Amino acid sequence: MRRSVLAIVAVIAAAAIAVGVNMFADTRLANVQLDLTQGRLYTLSPGTQKILADLKEPVTLRLFYSRQLGAAVPSYGTYADHVREMLRDYAALSNGKVRLEFYDPEPFSDTEDRAIAYGLQGVPIDQGGSEIFFGIAGSNLLDDERTIPFFQADRERFLEYDLTKLVYELSSPKRPVVGVMTSLPIDGDPRQMMMMQGRGGGQPWASATLLRQTNSVRSVPTDAQLIDPDISVLLVAQAADLSQPTLYAIDQFVMRGGKLMVMVDPWSEAMAAQPSPSGMPPQDTHSDLKPLFDAWGIQFNPKQVVGDLTGAWRVRTGGNDRMQAVNYIAWINVRDGLNHDDPATADLKQVTIASAGALSKAPDAKIEMTPLLSTSDLSGTIPVEEVKNPQPAKILAGFKPEGGPRIVAARVRGMLKSAFSGPPALDKDQKRPDNFPAHIAETAQPANMVVVADSDILADRFWVRIADFFGQQTATPFADNGPFVVNLIGTLSGSDALIGLRSRGDTNRPFTLVANMQSQAEAQFRQEQQALQKHLEDTQKQIRQLRSGAGADKADAVITPEQREAIDAAQRDILDTRRKLRAVQLDLNRDIARLQTEMRVFTIAAVPAVLTVVAISLGIAQRRRRARARR
Repeated sequence: MRRSVLAIVAVIAAAAIAVGVNMFADTRLANVQLDLTQGRLYTLSPGTQKILADLKEPVTLRLFYSRQLGAAVPSYGTYADHVREMLRDYAALSNGKVRLEFYDPEPFSDTEDRAIAYGLQGVPIDQGGSEIFFGIAGSNLLDDERTIPFFQADRERFLEYDLTKLVYELSSPKRPVVGVMTSLPIDGDPRQMMMMQGRGGGQPWASATLLRQTNSVRSVPTDAQLIDPDISVLLVAQAADLSQPTLYAIDQFVMRGGKLMVMVDPWSEAMAAQPSPSGMPPQDTHSDLKPLFDAWGIQFNPKQVVGDLTGAWRVRTGGNDRMQAVNYIAWINVRDGLNHDDPATADLKQVTIASAGALSKAPDAKIEMTPLLSTSDLSGTIPVEEVKNPQPAKILAGFKPEGGPRIVAARVRGMLKSAFSGPPALDKDQKRPDNFPAHIAETAQPANMVVVADSDILADRFWVRIADFFGQQTATPFADNGPFVVNLIGTLSGSDALIGLRSRGDTNRPFTLVANMQSQAEAQFRQEQQALQKHLEDTQKQIRQLRSGAGADKADAVITPEQREAIDAAQRDILDTRRKLRAVQLDLNRDIARLQTEMRVFTIAAVPAVLTVVAISLGIAQRRRRARARR
């Protein structure tokens, strides 16, 4: 009786302890988590944590997710769980500044109307007009709004970046100021506009128009001695023949923590196409920041142009009597060379470069250089003299690819030292601006910049087709040059924390072993399938020859016993080969089924069995210790 009472008390005590532990964990350990996933998918980056901790005003995030989507496509259900968990982490780390609202927009409901009003994208799910939603709308106290219209599955690894960027823009709704220093007429050429008499010539470039849609753009003179501190990103694009005071202004802008995007060029096709007062073609259109690059550890050779057999433009060349199409290897459509691990270039498909140069890190440089745009392995260099008056066929004939791939655009990050010991001397007719800042010898924080060895990326002819539509100029892009530039400036205009965000992994964890087995079986299946197809063709040819030889001069072709035997043997071979094909697929399915069975046994039976053995062993060991203690 006493033992029964003690057992009941022990059970009640165990239950009380379990309830107490759960209550304690719910109140004290609600935000404690252990992330054991590969790539730490559920751990927010330090940059995100800093942005959330620095929020001054509340931000409301409204997630619109149709449960029908998860039912129809289970992978989106997993993705939605990932989004919700990450949003809850944002709210927990924001000290109450991030407020969450979750909605399930039913078809033809007020919630659906609200999602549409926010500009979220609805996707049809059936023939009845019903739409599903999976997007987010954010707002701040000033009623500024930012949205992610639809969470695309292929951007899941950038989920944290997209959400943090949205929160950052709502907490800092003011448009970033981008300064543009260039020798190119990206805002339109008045002289050309007058010559074209309003027929579309001299209009602003499409890339400049795109840049102004999301930024406040200011023009910076190419002889500036000081960069306005209000400028958050400075774009130096084909700024040729800069003076020492202007180079010093750029240098000090970076030393003070400004973000820089540089576009240099060994040969600017856009500048070479500009009309000159003398009427003669220019002999030098290169741009370089050699004093700054040398100090910062960036190597760029303005006397060499990159050529690439992969993605070369097909151009017409030759005299009037004989035109031919030739691959011009100095003009390249870059596809595989895009860095899809960088948020700015992850969704881009193609960027066109023309007479571009190559970048590299100096041997002793302490900077980090992350390629954004690279040529293929079939690339090499061409002397810049050969592209000034190009002969594509001759260039192609003498081209030897070696040493590829080559970096055309890259992110550069690191602690930098000034290229100057102090402000350079001015000309006699120059005077320094008022309140000229003191010299800074090095950056206080790691500098962030983008360097591109081609400025023709900006030119319309290399990424859009301009057409007149009833008096309106329309630009139809065939490459992603404009988004390439705008996206990079967008990442630079964010805070250092936003730039430092890494791309995250995908929550979809494929069974790589099964996938490899399927790939190997597929390869074997295709090989045997090709052999079967060839065997069938040979057999049919053999049958035709047999019939032709037997009755070529007769109205009725009679198949001899030898021919029939040969045909029967061929048919038996066909049946045997088909059985082998079925065996390959059967073996594949059998191996996968065996693997699945082994995994089920391991997870359902083996793990509990091991735990049971461990528990029994511990119990036996404890009993023995008690027995020894009683003795």
